[in-house]
Amino acid sequence: MESASTGGGSQRYSLKKAIQASFGAPDNPDYIFDISTSGDSMMAVSLSTNGIKLYSPVKDKLLGELSGHTSTITDIAFPSPLAPHKLCSSSTDGTLRIWDTRTHRQIGCLKSPSPRELWSFSLGGMSGNLIAAGSQAQIMFWDWRTKKQLGCLEECHTEDVTQVRFHPNKMDKLLSASVDGLMCAIDTSGGINDDEGLDSVLSVGTSVARIGFYGESNEKVWCLTHTESLSVWNFEEKRLEADFGDTRSRASAAWSLTPVNYLIDCHYSPTLDGLCLVAGTLGGTIGMFPVNYTKCGGDTHCSGQIGPVCSVLEGGHTAVVRSVKTFDQSELFCWSGGEDGRLCSWSKPSSSSEFESSAWVSSNLVLKRAKQSNKRHVPY
Repeated sequence: MESASTGGGSQRYSLKKAIQASFGAPDNPDYIFDISTSGDSMMAVSLSTNGIKLYSPVKDKLLGELSGHTSTITDIAFPSPLAPHKLCSSSTDGTLRIWDTRTHRQIGCLKSPSPRELWSFSLGGMSGNLIAAGSQAQIMFWDWRTKKQLGCLEECHTEDVTQVRFHPNKMDKLLSASVDGLMCAIDTSGGINDDEGLDSVLSVGTSVARIGFYGESNEKVWCLTHTESLSVWNFEEKRLEADFGDTRSRASAAWSLTPVNYLIDCHYSPTLDGLCLVAGTLGGTIGMFPVNYTKCGGDTHCSGQIGPVCSVLEGGHTAVVRSVKTFDQSELFCWSGGEDGRLCSWSKPSSSSEFESSAWVSSNLVLKRAKQSNKRHVPY
């Protein structure tokens, strides 16, 4: 639905439901960190309580809770479509845990030496059974089947490895990103070693927060930094394609609402072959902005442009949004979670209905737990 305050081509999405997923006090709720889905049947949500909640994203039904981590959960994912009931989570407690979402029980635990904090993980490799995890200036590897550690790369990065992602099509290729401002392309087909594994190094120039593959054959990489900037890279050619500079200012200029304060994620739509930047305000409003640039010839790169906002999610959150999970093949548009402890589901706009900004909290969807100490963990 068009809105004069956001731009003629933007759509306002209806807030379908809002669930208070945290256990903190109303004026000091626990954070929602991340959201991951297994198709449209299961949604996992990590909290600053060090726990994970399981929901049915379509039926808005709470399915259970997973407990075991003793420190901040840094990454969650359903790593294999062949095992949709298996969920993995990494944590600063130095463990990577594997859960069975049918029984709500832990079925595996991989531990880093020392122990060292684990910041991210990914499943891939030539056989599809290699788990990589980013740690303190290290990338560790395990066998998914045997749960045995296979090796460790120590010379790719000099600071915390914030993200590791296997290429969706070339599963032996791994991309890592770090606080040291580098992205490293790693070939795991010849074994796990520093001498032969490092394929190339891409210099972002500032601490990298999130990365992701996209494109028709996943030939490109988007990169978000801790200084709230966006860049686009060609993974095949190992070069920078576009730099969006002061991305928050460019996004803020692309709508007439409160200025954008932070970048959340990027979303790629295969049907439209387009990349969108997901960004938010301190008040909890979310905007999705088309990412545009013209390919430059030779070794030069372009200054990218942020297009006018195409989607606005407003009225569900009251604080910083940490995660937005979109659904391409569903009547549901997305779920979002943030520092207000709320999970919000957003439905696609209908030309026959008015925009609604009402929210509700259902006690039936909040899983109770025993009282705990008021001591809170500082979010990463």
